[in-house]
Amino acid sequence: MSSNNFKRPNPLPLLTCWRTNLYTIPLFILATGFFGSCALFVSLFEKSGRIQHRIAQFWAWWLVRFSGAKLTIEGTENLKLPTNAVYISNHTSFMDTPVIFSALPFQFRILARKQLWRIPFIGWYLGRSGQIPIDTGNPQASLSSLGIGLKALRNGMNIFVFPEGGRTSNGVMRPFLAGAAYLAIRGKVPIVPIALEGVYDLLPIHTRHMFPRPILMRVGKPISTEGYTLRQVDELNEKLRETIQQMLSN
Repeated sequence: MSSNNFKRPNPLPLLTCWRTNLYTIPLFILATGFFGSCALFVSLFEKSGRIQHRIAQFWAWWLVRFSGAKLTIEGTENLKLPTNAVYISNHTSFMDTPVIFSALPFQFRILARKQLWRIPFIGWYLGRSGQIPIDTGNPQASLSSLGIGLKALRNGMNIFVFPEGGRTSNGVMRPFLAGAAYLAIRGKVPIVPIALEGVYDLLPIHTRHMFPRPILMRVGKPISTEGYTLRQVDELNEKLRETIQQMLSN
């Protein structure tokens, strides 16, 4: 897929803006309210989070569909690991999270910015389903969150992280925070890199208007953390960023 063929125009065509206002946003709100309510109800009696996660996958699948994007996934064989792992991706858009939830075929816990917990229904789901808030501006709180993530890893749960800590403002990948590398080394599990293409043009930061276009999720080969020590967290972190950058350049 050549992303240059689907660059987001500036300004967007008027019909594209009206499609978002009259079709996409109302459906997003309805889907989030409906599936969020279902997840909250299920959380009253289901403690493992498995059913809640399944509901979140349905929510995400519908959001991707409503956005008008056509999602292609490459490297699905790299999702079939015999062990749990830390999964990471570049972070380009609000739509990255629905894409990830709709595409990964297993349960996981996501490390996400604590600000998301303030959003109705989304934040309620995150809290009730055991997702892990992280405060990138507070090192002590971040360390506590990483401890929760490490415990989940050791209990056999997959972890997903956006290492940039937030969405890019211009489509260029930001520096990586070291949390994912730290978790994988401490948990002695591999890291699976994921590169998202086209999602930035679908819905960049600081806009609410969708530009329907094809998007690609490329799953890379697992990166082993065997032999790494905590003194090599920065080294591994840089390797992860370089790997995803190379995947985006292909």
